[in-house]
Formats: sequence, structure tokens, C-alpha cells
Amino acid sequence: MAVQEYAIQMQGGPIRYWTDTDAGEGAPWLAFLPGLTADHRLFDRQMEHFSGKANCLVWDPPAHGDSRPFALDFTMDGFAHMLHDVLADAGATKPVLVGQSMGGYVSQAFIDLYPGEAAGFISVDSAPLKRKYYPTWEVKFLRHTKGMYQAIPMSLLKPWGSWGAAETKYGRELMRAFMDSYTKQEYVDLAAFGYRLLADAIEAPGRVYDIDCPALLLCGEKDHAGDVRPFNRKWTKGEGIPLVWVPGAGHNSNSDKPEFVNRQIEEFVRQVFAA
Repeated sequence: MAVQEYAIQMQGGPIRYWTDTDAGEGAPWLAFLPGLTADHRLFDRQMEHFSGKANCLVWDPPAHGDSRPFALDFTMDGFAHMLHDVLADAGATKPVLVGQSMGGYVSQAFIDLYPGEAAGFISVDSAPLKRKYYPTWEVKFLRHTKGMYQAIPMSLLKPWGSWGAAETKYGRELMRAFMDSYTKQEYVDLAAFGYRLLADAIEAPGRVYDIDCPALLLCGEKDHAGDVRPFNRKWTKGEGIPLVWVPGAGHNSNSDKPEFVNRQIEEFVRQVFAA
């Protein structure tokens, strides 16, 4: 696998991303988008599997991993614009966006802002961005998480975070590695900012969009992150998007059950580009 690292300078700081283009010109593009506080390593098993089968891109989102320091002053739409710039810099046209958790939200913002530019969308343990799916109390809660995180010692946050996000040894060790890369204050600031970012995006006036490309919802059967499982049930019912439960997986289902998730992605891509 010939993975190349790149950096692009944004207003808030640098964004680093990695590509594997062994599949060659004309092959489908997959863009892997990690969730809040995770980094590009979340998709290691996907980058390995799809090497030579598709052209792949994975990034460290702004303020995550190696894309630091980065000012925490952007909106969800700004997030999507930065993703657009990274994809353009990489030459990744008509990608299938594979977004885990926060990566799924920024994918939806991208589809809203850039209609017709995504070939497909796979949500991995994420949820809809439309306001109609959210009770008011939940949106308000998203705005007030900083004090909760601040009050919990990092010595407790790390095991809680890793056990809450994954069900397997590999998945938990990976989540722990992400958390180890932040100081307590960096982690608290980033997590609180991310939830506030999401609340603002959900309540953004005039956000009326439809996913204009083929889509698939993947969700871990044992995902305990908030109400992700109920949201996916509402999402598939409300939008008619197929939902596949990932057996034995937690919130980071692509690292818990990579073989299963890779098969789902592979079949989805086959159908999208055969159409």
C-alpha cells in the first residue's frame, strides 16, 4: 500500500490528509471521515482493505490528530467547505463519503452545500442532521457538555471513553490511543466544541436538504453513544435509507468489526458504480 501524506493550510491552521491511489485513474474514490476526537487511524483497516481496489483518502479533521494547532472557531458548514478544499487538493472527484459519527454529520453538510458532488454516502454510527429528528432538550444538552467533561478526571475519562466507544480489544486500544494524544484541556475543549458545533448545525435556519446520492446507514448493535441507535431507526424510517446493523459492534463499528463493515462498503460501492 502506497500511502502518501499531504498538508493543506487553512485559515485556522493546517489540515493533514493521506491518500492511497494504487487503484489508478478512473477507480472510485472513498473518503474516510473520522468522528469527534478520533483521527485517521480509525480507518486503518479500511485503508488496508481497499488499497488497490479504490482510491482512498482519509484525513485528520481540523483540530484533531496531526491537524493541530487549529482554531476552534468554525461552523459545520465551514467544516464541509474545508473538506471540499481537501478533496479538491487531492483530486478526489465524485467520492463516496464514509463518515463515522461526526464524520457523518459533516458529510451531510457537504451534500447540502455541494449537491451532485458526492457519488454516495455511508453513515457509520452517525445520525441525521435534520432538526425534525431531535427533541429540544437534546439539542440544549449538546450545548452544555463542557462542565461535565471538565469535572471528570482524565484518568477516568480515558477508560470510560475507550470502553464506551468500542466493544473489541483493538477498538478500545485504538480509542485510548486517540485520547492519549490530547491533554485534558485539549480533549475537553474539542469535545465540548464538537457538541456545540453539532447543536448549531441542527438548529441552523433554513437547513432543508435531501441526500441526493445513494446512501447506507451502518450502526453497531451495541452502540451506546447517546441515542445513536434510536436515531438510526428514525432515520431509516423517515428517509427510506437502508440500515444495516453491525453485529457485536459499538460506536466505532468500523474498527470493532472491520471485515463486516468492509464487505458492506464494498457491495455499496459496487452497486453505486455499476448503476
